[in-house]
Amino acid sequence: MIFPGIPLQDIRLSTACYNRPVPAETQLEIHELLAVATDAGTRLDRFVAAHCPELSRSRVQELIDGGLVLVNGKPAKSSQKLRGGEIITVRAHPRPATRAEAESISLDVLYEDDDVIAINKAAGMTVHAGAGNVSGTLVNALLGRGQALSQSGDPLRPGIVHRLDKETSGVILVAKNDAAHAKLGEAFRQRAIAKTYIALVQGILGEKSGRIELAIGRDPIHRTRMTTLRKSWHAADIANPREARTDWKALAKIDNTTLVEVQLHTGRTHQIRVHFSALKHPVVGDTLYGAASELRVGKLTLPPLKRNFLHAAKLGLAQPRTGAWIEVRAVLPVELREYLKKLCDAAGEPQSRIDAALAGYL
Repeated sequence: MIFPGIPLQDIRLSTACYNRPVPAETQLEIHELLAVATDAGTRLDRFVAAHCPELSRSRVQELIDGGLVLVNGKPAKSSQKLRGGEIITVRAHPRPATRAEAESISLDVLYEDDDVIAINKAAGMTVHAGAGNVSGTLVNALLGRGQALSQSGDPLRPGIVHRLDKETSGVILVAKNDAAHAKLGEAFRQRAIAKTYIALVQGILGEKSGRIELAIGRDPIHRTRMTTLRKSWHAADIANPREARTDWKALAKIDNTTLVEVQLHTGRTHQIRVHFSALKHPVVGDTLYGAASELRVGKLTLPPLKRNFLHAAKLGLAQPRTGAWIEVRAVLPVELREYLKKLCDAAGEPQSRIDAALAGYL
């Protein structure tokens, strides 16, 4: 029984989540859910996530996999479909505290002084640890070189002032001390840091340059994506849309693609990728936002790029202690240069023309 003295068959309330008191030192939360007739056919994981919103979907999955979600007292699988009338018990043990650990991972250091260090991050490397991803990150690598890092903020993100997407390469700035972190954080908020990217997008952009100003928020349907301010297919507004501005300049056109230089004026999650996707010109390789998995040039199909053609090529900042202007550049990675060569060969374009357009980035 969920309610003492009330037989289960007499309960006519809607499904709800009830927290059972437990000793504080255990930090264990027990949720009891009652499935009603209208829940018939609903998967267990979706049912729990919907009725205990304080638990993320990934956390619900962890609990189910760990045998901590019971249906009528027995462990169950995520895919189990409810019939109505079941009692679902969720024992939400707290995750063990996680902290970043040092790992021996080589890094390409572009610039370093007593306050900041700039790294040329490779595509495929995550910036910092998170749920289910605690090793192989940029932070692990920085700690592995004995790097002093700022400690203000999240213990999983020491030194991290801004981020690059996992499949985006290029310059990322790290603070060595708390004073530098505060100064750099304010500089990013005031948009006083110059951020230049190189991207290859699908299709031919009609103008030589342009500005994209579309607010960005979390996609209410596809939670791993961001989206521009619009109604979703299910008439759900995007959550917390924030203004975003991206300026771009076309450097060269290669068959049905455009090589662009991008100035990022705000730093929203996936901003460049979302903005160009909104223009129907997704970044090459970015299948999450609508790019083709393989690019076709005439009758030829190029091999998959296996990353996004997006590179943080240049970053300019005032040194947080002295105010002296610093400009850090990261040359275009080998895999992106090789992809451009294959594209030029397939399109019958001279590589020299593209190299000239990319002067200063090669």
